[in-house]
Amino acid sequence: MSIGTARPWLASYAEGVPDEIELPQGSLYDLVEASIAEFPNAVALEFFARETTYAQMGMQIDRAAEGLRLLGVQKGDTVALVLPNCPQHIVAFYAVLRLGAIVVEHNPLYTPRELRHQFEDHAAKVVIAWNRVVATIQAFPDDVAVDSIISVDVTRAMPFVTRALLRLPIAKARDSRAALTTDVRGTIVWEQLLKSERITPHIARPDAADVALIQYTSGTTGMPKGATLTHLNLTSNAAQARAWVPTVTRGQGCVVYALLPMFHAYGLTLCLTFAMSMGARLVLFPKFDPDLVLKVVTKHPATFLPAVPPIYQRLQAAAQEKGVSLGGIEISISGAMPLSASVVEPWEKETGGYLVEGYGLSETSPVLMANPVGPTRVAGTVGLPLPNTEIRVVDPENPTVDRAPGEEGELIVRGPQVFSGYWKKPDETDAVFVPTSDGGARWFRTGDIVTVDQAGFVRIVDRIKELIITGGFNVAPSEVEDTLRRHPAVADVAVVGMPSTHNGEDVVAAVVLVAGAALDEASIRDFARSNLAAYKVPRRVYQVEELPRSLIGKVLRREVREKLTAL
Repeated sequence: MSIGTARPWLASYAEGVPDEIELPQGSLYDLVEASIAEFPNAVALEFFARETTYAQMGMQIDRAAEGLRLLGVQKGDTVALVLPNCPQHIVAFYAVLRLGAIVVEHNPLYTPRELRHQFEDHAAKVVIAWNRVVATIQAFPDDVAVDSIISVDVTRAMPFVTRALLRLPIAKARDSRAALTTDVRGTIVWEQLLKSERITPHIARPDAADVALIQYTSGTTGMPKGATLTHLNLTSNAAQARAWVPTVTRGQGCVVYALLPMFHAYGLTLCLTFAMSMGARLVLFPKFDPDLVLKVVTKHPATFLPAVPPIYQRLQAAAQEKGVSLGGIEISISGAMPLSASVVEPWEKETGGYLVEGYGLSETSPVLMANPVGPTRVAGTVGLPLPNTEIRVVDPENPTVDRAPGEEGELIVRGPQVFSGYWKKPDETDAVFVPTSDGGARWFRTGDIVTVDQAGFVRIVDRIKELIITGGFNVAPSEVEDTLRRHPAVADVAVVGMPSTHNGEDVVAAVVLVAGAALDEASIRDFARSNLAAYKVPRRVYQVEELPRSLIGKVLRREVREKLTAL
């Protein structure tokens, strides 16, 4: 019997969390429209203290949708968004969906090469972009040129006083303004798009089965690919998240902080779709700035705060330095990297709320599992599968064969949040799915090696593609990293495999040292040798000033490997 069939985790669910939920029948636009109808005068968005009600946001969505329709956007078309966290991002997202078109999210800090690669793939002809990246898009070659660029000045969404301060003739104001906005030509200004009359009533609405979003990801292997997520995938994941926190009520009692970038799957679902489905006050931050967050905490403590461990650490340190209480932050959920007890315990003591770890991938909308928000949580694990989610642990070499309970194996999953495939890449799609013999949906291969305990709690061992094979043995980088972090001179570390002439790969460590420490490679290797099998001990240790990280703080091992290769 597979783990998915037995579902041992149900007994560990927090009180009030259902075993199954009824799946939504409508689209993401229906989701936000319901909140607009139910909470028209409530605050939907807060940006530098400027508030937008649900009714005002709904009017802007309708007008933006009509403006896009007049530009030729139709159902099934791709529309690119290249925006930071700002009110215009939310409005643009739902305006595109209102037409039945497909949102393609992009990181506005991508290099021109990275953006061009994705535009070549999805071929969007209309793009809504932060004005600071417009020049990059305008410089695309003719074979990937877009027809229309709508430029967004994020400062236009700020309060008048804040905008006035940015125009002061002093260096700090000029620098702040330059970081937020710039002058552009040859575009349609966002405010011009909103001058359109409200959308023509007969425009077709999207269906649950329609593709809503293309989310680019490297997947389990290879170059970035566009994961196609349907309205049903995303509404289901929002509904699963709501079910996981039954103590949080819909309406203005719910406050969500958008510290994570909403162009990332983690931030998009937990901040954008989940928050809007709750009728919540969504507080938007264009980037993580502890001082800005603390100003909001004193007025509207977060009911729900999704982030990553470094954000929790920096925010708590800033709060202690400034004497600001974090009390009242109810539920914090961490993802993208391991969450240690050294982060959880002081955070929960300071806030009086919970900090739990979750897990997911872009291909799963993204949340697959989370620790219960309650006393049954298990530190060091990524928790339990969400309602309506099935999991199995299988042999990575033959994913049709289940591992025995407690054994390591590859995690495969299925559920309403799991995507149907990569955009226009059928071969890559087939490679990440396992055929099923029970007539149900196919199982998605996560590429993660896990163990599952008797209660159903899942512990991540490592990524398959990041396993180091040395002398015929598999080495999990995270295991070596966890050991080296305990060395008194090591502040941070990344472990990768480097080509070897005789071992396949050598285990190599890149370390960031604590302030004032000098690199003592022998000491670090001896420390590792006293805690690890000999084949896991790094053959070489390099000192680096910092480790490359993604925007949400995850160490980019591939870039570490490239950096060490150059050395």
